[in-house]
Amino acid sequence: MSLKRYQNELVILLAFLLMLVAFLYKNGQLSSQAEGTASSKHAVSEFKEIVALKKVWADKKIPKKVEKLKELIPSSKVKWSKKSRKVTAVYEELSSKELNKLISKILSLAVVIIQLDIKKTGSTYHVEFKCKW
Repeated sequence: MSLKRYQNELVILLAFLLMLVAFLYKNGQLSSQAEGTASSKHAVSEFKEIVALKKVWADKKIPKKVEKLKELIPSSKVKWSKKSRKVTAVYEELSSKELNKLISKILSLAVVIIQLDIKKTGSTYHVEFKCKW
């Protein structure tokens, strides 16, 4: 008998609970959709970056650009060794201007730097450089 008396209130309570569950479900779906969109945007940007890097690394002119490092400094200061796709270079008695020019050129190349040692002796510099591509 007492349930019959509160029947309308129970129906309203059930409706409110159903609305609350629907609201929570909707918010969960919206947040997961936003996360999915953000992750797909991130994946697309990474893919574009990979494509751009592949274009840089597939450049056929890299050996010529690396060869210019040999001509950048006077040959009396350079010991150069090139084996297939690897270069070993030793630069001796470089001035600070020559060092800056060399380092900026090295860092602008699309190569894997294996070793780059710079040692200062007085006012001159000694550079050992190994790279591959």
